Amino acid sequence: MRIEIIGAESLGVRGLCCVVETKGRKVVIDPGVALGYRRHGLLPHPVQVAASERVKDAIEKALKDATDVVISHYHGEHYPMVNANPYQLSVDRVAESLRHPRLWTKGMQNLSLTEVCRAKALAQRLNRAFPASEGLCDGCLSFSPPVPHGERGRGGTVMMTRIEEGNEVFVHASDIQMLNDEAIEQILEWQPTVVLASGPPIYLPSLTSERREGALRRTLELAKEVDTLILDHQLMRSKEGEKWLDWGSSLHGSKDPCLHRRVICAADFMGRKRNLLEAERVLWYKRMPVPKGWHEAYTRGEVDTKAYQGVR
Repeated sequence: MRIEIIGAESLGVRGLCCVVETKGRKVVIDPGVALGYRRHGLLPHPVQVAASERVKDAIEKALKDATDVVISHYHGEHYPMVNANPYQLSVDRVAESLRHPRLWTKGMQNLSLTEVCRAKALAQRLNRAFPASEGLCDGCLSFSPPVPHGERGRGGTVMMTRIEEGNEVFVHASDIQMLNDEAIEQILEWQPTVVLASGPPIYLPSLTSERREGALRRTLELAKEVDTLILDHQLMRSKEGEKWLDWGSSLHGSKDPCLHRRVICAADFMGRKRNLLEAERVLWYKRMPVPKGWHEAYTRGEVDTKAYQGVR
């Protein structure tokens, strides 16, 4: 089994997109990308926009020969959007590649009206049926029943994915945020070796100390049972979240900062330097002031990100 994480907050963008290859199948999960539209009153810095373009290119390439595509839910960073903003992946860019692979999609249960409209618009644009895939199995692929998006009753539900090959079991647990027991119980029942999941949104002031403690408890409970627990997405939208991850890893007893820690982020797993661009947006504006009108010109196609592509 080969696992490649394409987009996540520690890799510079919002998302939790990955590619899993087994013998005879190439599964692309949550092929979307976004940037926080405004943080601290600021639009994405061009360095972020450059990172999103790289991820869009990688997703487009991965979809060209995918056998299976999974959409866990219909938030803008998890699927190719109809009417995407300039910082999201537009379905127009990948529509042809999505006409052929098997589609495994979150059903309409417990979706917001906005998500239902998004799902229907995407199905219409592709002229394909979007089956409710929760609870289904197909060869090496299995899908969970609906589990809470974060805390139960707060944000609808998502669908998790299990992929098995030989002694390896990979689980993609999109946006569970380590804030509910149902998702953790399902993951443990699946007996995974590698889990990729969203960590808790430490950057939100509404996340109480009690909820943080619950997320830590679930993280440590899961880490005991898997070889590698990869936490990213909402967790890595702040430097405080990064510290929380390293703290949780140290409590688990891991020592090596990249190679042997069992609680890590996507960048660690991919052997790349952490690149928390959203968490550092204010810093980037100070480091590289943005020309007036740049975002409007980018939207019109009058400027590009070449000057920012090599910046690290």
